[in-house]
Amino acid sequence: QVQLAESGGGLVQAGGSLRLSCVASGRTFGMYAMGWFRQAPGKERDFVAVIGWNEESTYYADSVKGRFTISRDNAKNTVYLQMNSLKPEDTAVYYCAANPSGRGWKIPSNYDSWGQGTQVTVSS
Repeated sequence: QVQLAESGGGLVQAGGSLRLSCVASGRTFGMYAMGWFRQAPGKERDFVAVIGWNEESTYYADSVKGRFTISRDNAKNTVYLQMNSLKPEDTAVYYCAANPSGRGWKIPSNYDSWGQGTQVTVSS
C-alpha cells in the first residue's frame, strides 16, 4: 500500500477550473494505476478517471469526459486531475486511490489505498 494525500479543492463558480493533486509516499508509486473518485452527500462513491502506471492509458467517466484530464508524474509521486468547465453537479469530495492490479478501474474495492479526500464545491 501507499499513503495518499489530496489537495487543491475549493470553491469555484460554474465554468471555472480547479487542479487537484495527490501525492503518494512509498517507492512503488510507479507500479500502481491511479484513480480519482468522488462522493456527493447521500450518494455512492463514483468513478471519475484513472491513469495507468505507464501514463499512456487513461479512462474517464462519461460525465467528465472532455472536461477533466488526469495525468501523473512518477518522478514526483504525484497524480493530478485538471477540472475545467466545472458544473454544480461536480460538487463532491474527491478522492485519489491506488489500484495495484490495474484492473476493474471503476470499482472502488479494487483500490487498496485511499486519500482523505478534498472538497470541491461549484456554485451556480
